[in-house]
Amino acid sequence: MRYTSHFTYFFAAICFFGCSKPAGSILAVTHVTVIDATGAPARPDMTVLINDRKIAVVGGFSSTSIPRNAQIIDASGKFLTPGLVDSHVHLTAAGEPSGSREFFLPLLLANGITTVRDMGGYLESLVPLRRDIRQGKRLGPEIFFAGPYLDGSPPSFQPSLVVTNAVEAAEDVHTLVQQGVDFIKVQSILSRDAYFAIAQAARREHISFVGHVPDRVTAAEASNAGQKSIEHLTGVLRACSSEEPRLMREQFQAGPKNATPESSHAREMQWERELLRTYSNKQAGALIAKFVHNQTWQVPTLILLRNDAYPGPETDSPDDPLLQLVPRTIAAQWKQVRLTQDKLSTASDFELREKLLAQSMHVVAQMESSGVLILAGTDSAAPYVIPGFALHEELALLVKAGLSPMQALQAATKNPVAFLGKGETQGTIEAGKNADLLLLDADPLEDIRNTRRIRAVILGGRLLDRSTLDKFLSSVQTFAASH
Repeated sequence: MRYTSHFTYFFAAICFFGCSKPAGSILAVTHVTVIDATGAPARPDMTVLINDRKIAVVGGFSSTSIPRNAQIIDASGKFLTPGLVDSHVHLTAAGEPSGSREFFLPLLLANGITTVRDMGGYLESLVPLRRDIRQGKRLGPEIFFAGPYLDGSPPSFQPSLVVTNAVEAAEDVHTLVQQGVDFIKVQSILSRDAYFAIAQAARREHISFVGHVPDRVTAAEASNAGQKSIEHLTGVLRACSSEEPRLMREQFQAGPKNATPESSHAREMQWERELLRTYSNKQAGALIAKFVHNQTWQVPTLILLRNDAYPGPETDSPDDPLLQLVPRTIAAQWKQVRLTQDKLSTASDFELREKLLAQSMHVVAQMESSGVLILAGTDSAAPYVIPGFALHEELALLVKAGLSPMQALQAATKNPVAFLGKGETQGTIEAGKNADLLLLDADPLEDIRNTRRIRAVILGGRLLDRSTLDKFLSSVQTFAASH
């Protein structure tokens, strides 16, 4: 679809803050099929009453009394699910101060995402943004954040705090806790000593730590150390190798001093081929059992691996109408990143990445069937990972990997709020829980791609109908064209 730009910034801003039913009034969604995400079968012809930002009643239409002053939505033929959660975003990566507010947030809401887990960003932007949303000054998803990464030197990304020893680990973890972060994010360059010092500091501060498995730490060690979630399957395929110690040694062996970019790239590709050649079902089974025992959650972000394997029109076609929603400066950066990445790549490299994607999806399916807890996340706004829309792609990839549509839906509803310790108030459609809901035109349990067929979003009891969601998209397109 193509979004027209008929709205001035002023009008778009009014719509973003005002074109919706205020929270606090009674809303009745009638004749709807409820998919509550508990795992129970869908329930047709239901009525859901919403009052004061909460779900008040979930009952059959014929047995539920509707207050006379309620706003009634006849949802015959439609499906109601909990609002979605993207468990891996970077809100401040879109450029501040306007990027997250004018680009990121409206795209999330237009795609039914009512909660996010921000996995690394600037606290000076995230703290006031979350405060404004919670105080009702701005519409947006509920935000849980890590703040700056903890990484080695030089750090992989910014903002980062460099940690090289136990003193720095203790000081940085304590400071971040005092600043109100919800968890600690670790990155790939950390030394072993720094990583395990962070794990100890997090335990002392009674806060979870999440993120990458550092290059010099095994996935099994990270799980045993108490890392609560592993992002992007970092270290997982290596840990499934029958020759993991050798692969770790080779990962850090310096190449020839006169190595060219081409030879370094070829060496890296050969190492990745060894990941596939030495894959061991026995090693994978042992690792998965450890994840189950330690309750180590996984955020696969399969969309990143898909984009690496298929870098052509499927992910970055200039004719893709969704790119009209990406600010021009960001789109230009994405294009440059892609050109740099693909400069040395050959057809055989892309074939290898396709195989790595397939193997990773196989491992995800094994983990789900064995009881490893899966969260749906995207890493938006990584190159060609468009906020909001990417989560629906991730759900489809999880189903393609082998999850059922219900399991994929739970990876973006019930599971993440349980991870965040909010399962008593969010994540499923039950009386007493927050009224963050998604109204769909088609059944996502029949086809997970139907999560994209959004008729309305209910955010904290506030109705955002289809026309309002379209205005969000139009405002983003206007913003993107001039930035």
